[in-house]
Amino acid sequence: MNFIITLLINAGILLGMAYVLPSVKIKSYGTAILVALVIGLLNATLGMLIRFPMNVVTLGLISFIVHLIVTALMIKLADKFFDDFEVKGFTPALIIALVMAIVGTFI
Repeated sequence: MNFIITLLINAGILLGMAYVLPSVKIKSYGTAILVALVIGLLNATLGMLIRFPMNVVTLGLISFIVHLIVTALMIKLADKFFDDFEVKGFTPALIIALVMAIVGTFI
């Protein structure tokens, strides 16, 4: 149940960021749910493979920053998978990742 709630909240964050940031475009809430699901799956698989060596190299001291950067990379990768979702630039993806992380800590 927690996964579904987190998925719906992340989809809402994506829609909210598309409304606030002019460089982020998303077609509908259904697309936002699919994009949030893909971002979650990418973070759980590929993101973990990228985060682990980076955390080992930095001794886990900047784990939060590593997590933000990897999540932003996964958002940009999800952008390539969907025609109805577009993020122009790395900075908006980093802002979306930051908002997802902040909201995720409160959930």
